Amino acid sequence: MNDNLLRFKKNQNYICFDFETCHLNLLNSENKPWQLGYGLFKGKKVHKMCDHFIKWNTLNISPEAAKICRFSRARYEKNATDAAKILEEFEKYLYDPSYLIIGHNLLGFDVYIHNIYRKLLKKDADYSYVDRIIDTNCIAKAAKEKIKKSKNERLINWQYKLNEFRKRGLKTNQKQLLKDYDIKFDEHKLHDARYDINMTFQIFNKLIWEVEI
Repeated sequence: MNDNLLRFKKNQNYICFDFETCHLNLLNSENKPWQLGYGLFKGKKVHKMCDHFIKWNTLNISPEAAKICRFSRARYEKNATDAAKILEEFEKYLYDPSYLIIGHNLLGFDVYIHNIYRKLLKKDADYSYVDRIIDTNCIAKAAKEKIKKSKNERLINWQYKLNEFRKRGLKTNQKQLLKDYDIKFDEHKLHDARYDINMTFQIFNKLIWEVEI
């Protein structure tokens, strides 16, 4: 038995995060995050859950994005708080090397949204944390297709290859994985950042028993 596998590390620190954004297309020049949800975990135990609406002077959300995440302008205006303070608190954990970083499609979307967020606040891009990412979208592909990481391959490099992997009929979206692992969920709550991180962390705890990481 390999005691170094994550499935056996009961005291490992994790941060799981998710952004909701103004546009579904990452490359849209007006895209920005309007909701950030993140949770702090030790092993499987929840330590802290955070849900923030990010205040911007202007927020133009596309009809498609608004529909998927059930965006409410009134709710946003009532609850949005200072963008800089939210980012500062979040990054205390994101850049803490004791935390592994969990999320769904982080390498294909959220890490870039995070750096768009930084750019909007006049900060330089900083991807220095990506080596600590475990992307459930990538790991699910490895589990379903039996793709193993080679002995000397870095985890992040393996996941970047998995991020680009495509196969007809292969489905690794969050909703599909919740069904695959028989995790109870409310479909009407998906695409809310706080709800999604809870679901993603449950998926992660299933995947680590299928993939050796």
